[in-house]
Amino acid sequence: MSKIMPPAHPFDTSYLRDAGDEDKLKEECGVFGVIGVTDAANFVALGLHALQHRGQEAGGIVSYAPDEGFNSARRFGYVRDNFTKQSLMETLPGELAIGHVRYSTSGGKAPALRDVQPFFGEFAMGGAAIAHNGNITNADALRKELIERGSIFQSSSDSECIIHLMARSLQRNIPSRMEDALRRVEGAFSIVAMTRTKMIGVRDPLGVRPLVLGQVADGWVLSSETCALDIIGAKYIREVEPGEMVVISGGNVESHFPFRRQKSRFCIFEHVYFSRPDSIIGARSVYETRSQIGVELARENPIEADLVCPVPDSGVPAAIGYSQESGIPYALGIIRNQYMGRTFIEPTEQIRNMGVRLKLNVNRALIKGKRVILVDDSVVRGTTSRKIKEMILDAGAAEVHFRIASPPTAWPCFYGVDTPQRDKLLAATMSEEEMRDHLGVDSLKFISLDGLYRAVGEAEGRNNSCPQYCDACFSGEYPVTPSDQVEKGFQLKAAE
Repeated sequence: MSKIMPPAHPFDTSYLRDAGDEDKLKEECGVFGVIGVTDAANFVALGLHALQHRGQEAGGIVSYAPDEGFNSARRFGYVRDNFTKQSLMETLPGELAIGHVRYSTSGGKAPALRDVQPFFGEFAMGGAAIAHNGNITNADALRKELIERGSIFQSSSDSECIIHLMARSLQRNIPSRMEDALRRVEGAFSIVAMTRTKMIGVRDPLGVRPLVLGQVADGWVLSSETCALDIIGAKYIREVEPGEMVVISGGNVESHFPFRRQKSRFCIFEHVYFSRPDSIIGARSVYETRSQIGVELARENPIEADLVCPVPDSGVPAAIGYSQESGIPYALGIIRNQYMGRTFIEPTEQIRNMGVRLKLNVNRALIKGKRVILVDDSVVRGTTSRKIKEMILDAGAAEVHFRIASPPTAWPCFYGVDTPQRDKLLAATMSEEEMRDHLGVDSLKFISLDGLYRAVGEAEGRNNSCPQYCDACFSGEYPVTPSDQVEKGFQLKAAE
């Protein structure tokens, strides 16, 4: 593989995880690919820009051109700061390209360029690159087995296991080798891959993570979300189905179902927080779903108050829905500073201690003397919620009530989301009343799991015997056993 571009400068991730965002769950990856379009890498860069919310630490693009072969560029930082430079994009020619944006996994590990995707492998029938959104829950066992059999890993990423499994497959073409490899894999995966002539998209049998198919001019697009199709003027065709593999070449799309069919368990938190509000999931607008979450929240947890205020930006649609259902006026009681970024790449300790105030500021004239309902998408550790409450009270609010647009997050996710250990999750160690006291608010209420299901279109709520979504972070019911974590001592929820 030629032309692996080095990082532009030593990287400090502190400015990427904006103040206030450190208390949110982090979707770890976004994937995007284009085939059949001149300068495909430029389209991929735009698509990754639209998917930046799914991974802000680093990004990479691999392209292929017959005269140039495979070329790759990987960079730390935002897409806009790297993949908008003509000098870089000229090194990525061709009508076929895929890309990836990422957060690092939990555990405080320093970022390494070798972990930035897409990954590349050279096989007997030619090269292939792969970009993966999700998490392989048996990666430790696979890695140990592969190393014992002679594989040499270049990264710490679970995704690299797929490349090594493909290399050891005896199948005669790359799509078949990928099928063979993925049959060994447990967990969640939405994959965009490429060979010299093909682009491949595949989702795990449960369809935990999203992947959609689009069309632009005479070419085809694969993307984590529909919002990234919009930015390049692509037409949304359909979702890649759970357990489906699409192989695109010569302008044709072939569909295969190489895995045993199972009932879909799509991640319900995509509706709550991960996906952009202008995306479409399952023919439903994410924005409208979040607004309906606010409606259900108001029905379940009414309170007398003067204002309904969102915690920017993720709480906005739910706050609008809550206001409309309750009749309590909606107001921007908290204003977000949209320009926080590289200014604070090396802040002093004094600046760091300002914390959430670097990002959010209270609209004091509006808040003073008011009973305020704050609507947020989730409570994870609770640290940011406490700081926001203090800011609201400092501004003179008479009362502060939290309404949360998801059930209590009491269990970690092992399917591609950066989640704290269970003992760091507030809801895992405290009752709702204890959380209210801990946060120091006048009331705290979460939407029920049934209410969330109703908001996403399940009129009868959650089917407890056969859940329609993956909601493990709320229920503790994991659709795929996280075998690596169990091996390390993680205690699954006891059967009721």
